[in-house]
Amino acid sequence: MGLFVTIEGPEGAGKSTQVALLDHALAGAGYVVCQVREPGDTPLGDHLRELLLAPSTVVSPRAEALLYCAARAELVENVIRPALASGAVVIADRYADSTLAYQGAGRGLPLDALTAVVQFAIAGCRPDLTILLDLPVEDGLARKEAATALRPAEWTRFERETVAFHERVRAGYRRLAAAEPGRWLVLDARAPAEALHATIWGAVQRRLSRGG
Repeated sequence: MGLFVTIEGPEGAGKSTQVALLDHALAGAGYVVCQVREPGDTPLGDHLRELLLAPSTVVSPRAEALLYCAARAELVENVIRPALASGAVVIADRYADSTLAYQGAGRGLPLDALTAVVQFAIAGCRPDLTILLDLPVEDGLARKEAATALRPAEWTRFERETVAFHERVRAGYRRLAAAEPGRWLVLDARAPAEALHATIWGAVQRRLSRGG
């Protein structure tokens, strides 16, 4: 059985950078790596990604959560679970905790009901290690604008949300991490990318050495 690592965080935290660095390190050490992102990496997931991130999309919070979970169920069934069964290390840029943070804390959906839907979607496929790249909301949004050279009016639906929404998301992530410290590693995303990678790589190596 492989190892399942997820990388979470608010907008502009540097998740994609750390996913790429970890992928490179694992491949260099001889591991088979399966890199995925949410939503996406299945035909259904890619279609829903385009729909859910489009600024013009109008969708209720409950429908939004269900669409994310539908994409996730497809990803687990067709990509993540088979990769883990083959012994690969799966690295996910966002996973189930994103729904609890964004649609739960951010949108205000009841967590008990939302957690039940999330658990149904993942069907027991839980991460071995979750990295939270945490940083102040203003810093993350400023990074996003600088990195993409996009005006705020051109951002996705989530990037265009209010600062208050993003603050709730950040707080939601921190509560999730505090409730399950054995799975989560919380890092200050304002640190240099290489320093963050070194810490993440060390944590992943320790998990690999003891079999997940």
